[in-house]
Amino acid sequence: MGRVTLFLNGSPKNGKVVAVYGTLFDLLSVASSKLGIKDTSVYKEKGGLIDDIALIRDDDPLIDLQTDSKPPEGLLGFHTDWLTLNVGGRYFTTTWSTLVNKEPDSMLAHMLKDRGRSFLIIYRSPEYFEPILNYLHHGQLIVNDGINLLGVLEAARLFGIDSLIEHLEMAIKNSQPPEDHSPISQKEFVRFLVATPTKSELKQIFY
Repeated sequence: MGRVTLFLNGSPKNGKVVAVYGTLFDLLSVASSKLGIKDTSVYKEKGGLIDDIALIRDDDPLIDLQTDSKPPEGLLGFHTDWLTLNVGGRYFTTTWSTLVNKEPDSMLAHMLKDRGRSFLIIYRSPEYFEPILNYLHHGQLIVNDGINLLGVLEAARLFGIDSLIEHLEMAIKNSQPPEDHSPISQKEFVRFLVATPTKSELKQIFY
């Protein structure tokens, strides 16, 4: 099951994120409910009418129109802020402002200095990039189970996301098991001493 963001009649505001499952009819039913309209048609951001749910990719921005509405003029230029990233073979659809506004001096922002670009290939691990993208979206560090925080940290350093680096370093520190500073018992000390090699300085002190 994937997800898409729906925008009513080409408006760039008040998008609704909905789950994609089943058939196109199911998606249109959900769209009608979410947007409060009847009898809808769904278009790709460049104006192509969706007539098969297989044409929809995860995180696609879609334009939802009432059937008595015509595609707005300039639909091909709709949402020029949107762009698609191919990160290690996995596609992420987001906005230019999301990637640039929070960290305008980052390496990632410099990679996107040409605002006219709508597609970019990044040869990095998508598993490590996804937490970075989520952070740029809503300012919180969320890492799925099984993802190595050190890998995300190295990716954040590569892209120059300085504020995220601080969060990651703290998260890594907090994930380490606490050091045990409790004193050992006499029995444990004797066991340790017996296991110590004969030539050890520690053993020579006590013999």
